[in-house]
Amino acid sequence: MIAEFSLLLICGMSLMWCMMPRAQVTAGFFRIQMLIVIGLSALGLLTMGQLTATAGQPLSPAGLMYARIALGIALVSAYAGSIFWLLGRRRPGTIAMICVMAATLVSLISSRGGVNSLMTAAGALRFLSSFATAAVLGSTVTGMLLGHWYLTAPTMSIQPLRTLSWFLVGAVLLRLSVSVVGWMSAGEQLHGGTQWTWFALRWLAGILGPLVISVLALRILRYRNTQAATGVLFAGVILVFIGEMSAALLYSELRVPF
Repeated sequence: MIAEFSLLLICGMSLMWCMMPRAQVTAGFFRIQMLIVIGLSALGLLTMGQLTATAGQPLSPAGLMYARIALGIALVSAYAGSIFWLLGRRRPGTIAMICVMAATLVSLISSRGGVNSLMTAAGALRFLSSFATAAVLGSTVTGMLLGHWYLTAPTMSIQPLRTLSWFLVGAVLLRLSVSVVGWMSAGEQLHGGTQWTWFALRWLAGILGPLVISVLALRILRYRNTQAATGVLFAGVILVFIGEMSAALLYSELRVPF
């Protein structure tokens, strides 16, 4: 679970970097982001053996090897990117970002059984669920960290934070759509008080809560209050973590992504 969380968070964060208006954000922010990815990549590599394929079985040796190599490339790219952003070299720093995102996507696909697994309905649904989770995690965490960065760069434009808040709206709607499909696929498998409790936490904390948080953040940013928006996004991070943990517990029992 630790390796999967690290992989999804790196994937989501790097996706947000590549999509957000980077020219309006000071270089120091991206250097810190790269250092975070270095730590998460190292943690993922140390615990990669815990990953399972779509059917819940251990990954094949080849799949595990490809996932580790790709995550190792992401780590090296993040290290190089931290140096580029420290020196203020935006173009090579951006290339390093793209390399982190591409390598993490390859690692994620490999950890889901490879390209062949995506050809099956179950494999495609799980990958889409993982991508939606990565987007929600990345938008909330990156938005919250960017909000804190305004304490060191108060004159920076608030447009990047507003953009990330809109990305969070889109990511939550994607997560909502995939979860509906998962709920319909589960059918009568969902039973018992414990499973329904996890299901309620998944939807209330992991989907509806972040959707409300994103709307609140956008409304607060109308008044250019980045500190209040950051506090709201911090609460969103906690809610997303609770929701994704509940979804992971449901998947471990039902083998259906929620």
